[in-house]
Amino acid sequence: MLNIIRNVLGAEEIRQFRKHLDNAHWQDGINSAGSIAKNVKKNQQLDDTTEPALSLGNHILKVLSANPTFVSAALPDKIYPPKFNRYKENETYGPHIDGSLMQIPGTTQVIRTDLSATLFLTEPDEYEGGELTIETQYGTQTVKLSAGDMVLYPSTSLHHVSPVTKGARIASFFWIQSMVKDIQQRETLYNLDQSVQKLTLQLGSSHQEVVNLSGIYHNLIRQWATPS
Repeated sequence: MLNIIRNVLGAEEIRQFRKHLDNAHWQDGINSAGSIAKNVKKNQQLDDTTEPALSLGNHILKVLSANPTFVSAALPDKIYPPKFNRYKENETYGPHIDGSLMQIPGTTQVIRTDLSATLFLTEPDEYEGGELTIETQYGTQTVKLSAGDMVLYPSTSLHHVSPVTKGARIASFFWIQSMVKDIQQRETLYNLDQSVQKLTLQLGSSHQEVVNLSGIYHNLIRQWATPS
C-alpha cells in the first residue's frame, strides 16, 4: 500500500530546512551505497552524524510522532534517523530494493525495514525529472510531490529515481520498523482506523457503531502487533 501524507512540514518549516540544506556540505552518495547499489546510485547525501542532518532529522521525527495519518499507516515501532539526499543534473538512482536490516548509526540497534519514506523538500517546478517510481502490488506508481509532502510505501518494493535533467531535487528519506510486520494486516488496520475516524466525526465518539468498530480495531492490534 502506498500512502501520500500531505503537509508533514509547513511552508515556514520548509523555508528553514532549505536555508540549512542549501548551505550544507554534500557528499557523494556512493559512500553509503551497498555493493549492488554502487552500480546504480548517483546522487549526493549529507553526513548523517553532522549538522544540519541531526537537528533536521530530529525535527522530522518529532513532527511525525504527532501526525495521526503517519501513525495510523505505519504503526511505528522503530524509525531509522532521517537521511537527506540531493539529485542534480544527470543524477539518478536506478532500480533497487532497500536493505532488509539496517543498523542505526552509533548504536548496536538493528531495525527491520518494513516501510520506506521519502519526504520531498523541493517543489516539483524547481526541477525536471527526479520522479520516484515504485512497483507496488497495484501496479507501477510514479510520485513527485509538493515540498512538505511525504510518500510511505513497503520496503519490499522495487523502486527508482528518474534522472534529474534540470535543477535539483532535495528530500529526506528513512525507514520504519512497524509493530505489525505483515503488509496486508497493516493495510486492513489503516483502512479500519480511517473508517473509525470518519464515523467519529459524523456520529460522535460515543455512538455504538463507533465504539464497536474501535473495539475491533484495538483487538486486531492486540492480535497482530509485536512491539519490540
